[in-house]
Amino acid sequence: MAGPGRSHRQGISLIELAEMFPTDDSARVWFESQRWPDGTECPRCGGSKVAQVPSGKPMPWRCRPCRKYFSVRTGTVMERSKISLKKWAFAIYLTATNLKGVSSLKLHRDLKITQKSAWFMAHRIREALADGGHLFEGPVEADETFVGGKEINKHANRKLRAGRGKVGKTAVAGVLDRATGQVSADVVPDLSKATLQPFVEARTVPGAKVYTDEWWGYRDLPNREAVRHGVGQWVNGQAHTNGLESFWSMLKRSYHGVHHHMSPKHLARYVHEVATRQNLRELDTRDLMGEIAARMIGRRLTYGKLTAGGPAYPKR
Repeated sequence: MAGPGRSHRQGISLIELAEMFPTDDSARVWFESQRWPDGTECPRCGGSKVAQVPSGKPMPWRCRPCRKYFSVRTGTVMERSKISLKKWAFAIYLTATNLKGVSSLKLHRDLKITQKSAWFMAHRIREALADGGHLFEGPVEADETFVGGKEINKHANRKLRAGRGKVGKTAVAGVLDRATGQVSADVVPDLSKATLQPFVEARTVPGAKVYTDEWWGYRDLPNREAVRHGVGQWVNGQAHTNGLESFWSMLKRSYHGVHHHMSPKHLARYVHEVATRQNLRELDTRDLMGEIAARMIGRRLTYGKLTAGGPAYPKR
């Protein structure tokens, strides 16, 4: 299967994927090659004086200087996971090649694991896809949207009864670099000037040209040019936010077409997943999988942290 939206990319079919990872040991070798292309190193001290444990227990590697055992999972989002590395590789493939994302129900069925494990696994992969924080040179587009279910569609005991439109939804802001097509987006507490202006400035180099709509939260941005959506104006010379509107469309297709619900508590990870998939869309599928595996290093997301202060996982 080719990557999403790019037919010229070199894809990987399901048959080829099965041939790449016939066993869990082959998946381990692949993960190790992504993490240690120049030879195995200790994830704790960074030392290269390591020895392979013949039995592979308790872990397949031991660091001589710090005397610690470790595996390719150590210090990654896969740490302490009991799911096989082969299934992790397949989950990365499904995440990389599904344009709108992959639901926990699909992972549950395709990988033959519980939905609870699939939900946790998917969020750990999303944790690895968090925004890297690059500055855009511009020109850039800045825009905002709201994500969530419509009040009219909610069950009576879930309605806020505070109006319609944006009520009960979560605000998301984004910046798109027109030169590269890269996007940086995240959940924001509100759409005030005190929130939106620092959000845009933190993602652009000083002096970059910024195109927005007429929303007052962008009013004091330097080098800004606006289009007036309120009076039906969508393009004014170079001023428009059509690139980000396209991105919002993809985010909402992921919401309505795949997940059907993204709680405010976890919404940021879903937003990062859609943004990162767009930012890496030019990569061949094999390279995209390798990039996702590399981003797992140095990231941790425990089940306790994921579920703190809310429901454990979406039950259906």
